[in-house]
Amino acid sequence: MSRNILVTGGAGYLGSTMVPDLLNAGHKVTVLDNFMYKQASLNHVCHDPNFRVVKGDIRIESTVAPLISQADIIIPLAALVGAPLCSLDPVGATTINHDAITLMLKLLSKQQIVLMPTTNSAYGTGDENNFCTEESPLRPISLYAKEKVGIEKELMQRENAISFRLATVFGMSPRMRIDLLVNDFTYRAIHDRFVVLFESSFKRNYVHVRDVSSVFQHAIANYDKMKSQIYNVGLSDANVSKKELCEKIQIQVPDFTFIDAPIGKDPDQRNYIVSNAKIEATAFQTAFSLDDGISELIKGYAMLKNTCHGNV
Repeated sequence: MSRNILVTGGAGYLGSTMVPDLLNAGHKVTVLDNFMYKQASLNHVCHDPNFRVVKGDIRIESTVAPLISQADIIIPLAALVGAPLCSLDPVGATTINHDAITLMLKLLSKQQIVLMPTTNSAYGTGDENNFCTEESPLRPISLYAKEKVGIEKELMQRENAISFRLATVFGMSPRMRIDLLVNDFTYRAIHDRFVVLFESSFKRNYVHVRDVSSVFQHAIANYDKMKSQIYNVGLSDANVSKKELCEKIQIQVPDFTFIDAPIGKDPDQRNYIVSNAKIEATAFQTAFSLDDGISELIKGYAMLKNTCHGNV
């Protein structure tokens, strides 16, 4: 069944992969984006009569209210994403990542559906065994993760909502981000040939950007069974340390070298293993492995040779 879907931040890293998939599935998609990176990441779908784009700010009620009123489903991707960017602009982090979502929730009817990406960065340093399910205590470290935790609590007071706690995303996308860990390390392997690791044993979970798009489609198709729930979304075979990630990259880039720093700490203290059993129990399956992503990144980086493809 075709739905009217509003995607805020739809020209970003996730959205520029997700929006074409939603259109291909027969939905009518409106994107609201401020195009802060001057990206043209959706120019390949402008021919589609079911695609509409609005340039604007999600914090302005007169802009967002009429768009929300026309939507069956809202996918709020617009955000200042990642700890470094939020640290650079803490006011923007609060007004965009929290206040704008609060405004959206106020404007929604009870019948409208929200599919919200949050983050498993909320687990912080994990529990005593570093193993995290959706029931694990949340220990967000960064401002970004703290805002996501706060807004998830508000979101889940609604009946018609799903929160996806996304693993660290990787893979090529029309609006590329090189600053994400797999993307970053692969870029360094190609162009610098080496990386220095701080606290190389720290683990986290990963997921391909196309699998993120797929889980939103899965939720639309199985909404009645999945609603009012929180789901971790990641690769169950990709709870890997930074060192293990580098070893995987080295298989495909043999002259890549990595070393452990003898002193110093990583400012990013996330360290956890995440269970994806709950989303897998809904019959969702990921399609792209970590090795698949590294392979496509190697091809993509033959075309990208600068640092403008990031958030900071």
